[in-house]
Amino acid sequence: MTDETDAEIPVTAAPPESPFRTLGTDHITIWGSNAEATIEYYRDLLGMSLVLRQPNLDDPAQEHLFFDTGDGTILTFFVSDDRTENPRPQRNGVGGVHHLCFNIDPDRFEEVATALNDAGRSYNVFDRGIFFSLYTRDHDGLIIELTADKFDIPDDRKGEVLAKAQELRVADGAEYAQTEHLAAALDELGVEAEAYDLPDAESGVGGV
Repeated sequence: MTDETDAEIPVTAAPPESPFRTLGTDHITIWGSNAEATIEYYRDLLGMSLVLRQPNLDDPAQEHLFFDTGDGTILTFFVSDDRTENPRPQRNGVGGVHHLCFNIDPDRFEEVATALNDAGRSYNVFDRGIFFSLYTRDHDGLIIELTADKFDIPDDRKGEVLAKAQELRVADGAEYAQTEHLAAALDELGVEAEAYDLPDAESGVGGV
């Protein structure tokens, strides 16, 4: 444990002094309902390829579904045909999953919203300052956030840009990082990035 107070903990893209570093996200595993509903939502609606399907090696009575989220990061589900999907909002405590977030093409934001609407899936849209978000729920009530970047920031510079935006936000006395902080961070760091054309939406905070 660290002896630092919250005010002393730095927000920075620089590597911390830790015994080792992770190299990225390999996969995330969720307790799902059944295979049919899970495949229908994640493959047929969100467009994730079903890349592996086998027994749960810790409990062969269940099935283990593997989906490619689009960049090689894998999302997996433990499912069983005797479990019925339940779309009611989940209530999670400490240690539970609040939501999953996936990137979408900013140029196809309106198409994504239309597809969800056509599938009978309700959603909310918010301008979150540093990105643009559409919130919906899957067939089991888990919150799904579909995020469109505001700028085409190179992946290897994103952490650096966000850390700089945080620095500028604090200096500005703003409650949360906004588009102007992100744009100013790009400028200060000399990162060339074009802005995407996204629709208007409520800004800042809001219920999902």
